[in-house]
Parts: sequence; structure tokens; C-alpha cells
Amino acid sequence: QPQLVESGGGLVQAGGSLRLSCAASGFTFRRSVMGWFRQAPGKEREFVATISWSGSGTTFSDSAKGRFTISRDNAKNTLYLQMNSLKPEDTASYYCAAGPTGALSLRYKPEDYDYWGQGTQVSVSS
Repeated sequence: QPQLVESGGGLVQAGGSLRLSCAASGFTFRRSVMGWFRQAPGKEREFVATISWSGSGTTFSDSAKGRFTISRDNAKNTLYLQMNSLKPEDTASYYCAAGPTGALSLRYKPEDYDYWGQGTQVSVSS
């Protein structure tokens, strides 16, 4: 069964950094566009970043651009999100997601992804 397991969340002060990881199994990770989303209480799930199969193509939300980096290690079936210069408004549960195996295009909407992790909480204090 496809499975995505996030880790690396926690409590950090504003200006600090965190690195999220997402371990994938049960599907062909190296042929899946991957993404990170986040959801704060009372808000809709929002796009953060997406990455192509090889990692050469990436896109970020305006709020993440310049501060976050998405990467992947296909040999380890693992997706990463490096978050720097964190702000209180980055506080949310962060989810990794896998697109349909074999689909090439980067994806920006939750409905474009097939598999989801359980989420990891990121809290940024001011």
C-alpha cells in the first residue's frame, strides 16, 4: 500500500529553520511528482512547493519563495522541505503528497495528488 510518513516538525522561534522529511513506500517514488502542502486551523489546505521526478524542476508558493527549498533523494525514496527564516504565519500542519505515477507535470492543487501523509506540525513563535 502507498504510504507517506512526514517527520521533522516542531516548535521554533521566528527566524529559525526546520527540515521536513517525507519517507515514501508502496509506489514508484522516482516517477511521481511530489508536493508539500500546509493547513492552519480554520483554513484550507494550501500549496507550498512541488518538484519534478528528477528534482530539476521546482515551483513554490509566493509565501515560500526565497525561504523554502524542496528536494528529493530518489535512491532513498525521500522528499525534503528545508524551511529557513520561518515566520509565525508559517505555523501549520505540513503534508507531503504524491502525484499519479507516470504523470510529468508539476501540480499545485490538492485534488491533483493521489497519496497523502498524515502531516507534521510546525509551530513558529514570535
